[in-house]
Amino acid sequence: MPRSSLAKSRFNPAPGLADLWDYIRRPVPYRWPILALSVLPVAGILAWALDQQYYAPPERPRIEYITTLEDGRSDAEIMAENRANQEIKDLREAEAARIQAEKRKMYKALGAATGLDVESMEREAEAERAAAEAKKRQALEDNARRLAEQGARQ
Repeated sequence: MPRSSLAKSRFNPAPGLADLWDYIRRPVPYRWPILALSVLPVAGILAWALDQQYYAPPERPRIEYITTLEDGRSDAEIMAENRANQEIKDLREAEAARIQAEKRKMYKALGAATGLDVESMEREAEAERAAAEAKKRQALEDNARRLAEQGARQ
């Protein structure tokens, strides 16, 4: 844009800066305290904003390969390891079920001692457990069916 057209443009900042400088140079009473009070909120906001700290999340680790399993394992070794892991899982689930049964027995004794109808509460809880088990079994069957369908398509 040529200089002459910028001087005639309404976006030219030079006349505005000249007017501001003329206004600041006038001998207005209390101009320095007013200027200081005008600058104070902006300076406070800037001081607060510059004091903030932001910690970026750590960089995600780069995983090249998994080293926990040996290379060249046979199918028999894999199946044996899976069976051992399944036995451990079954033992843990059996222990958790035993602990839950013991807890129910203690709560049942406590409820009977306080005069609650523990038999109806036990029936309701058993119905809820059966419903949850049925829902879990249905979800497993749905997943197995969906996987079978995907395998058949491929």
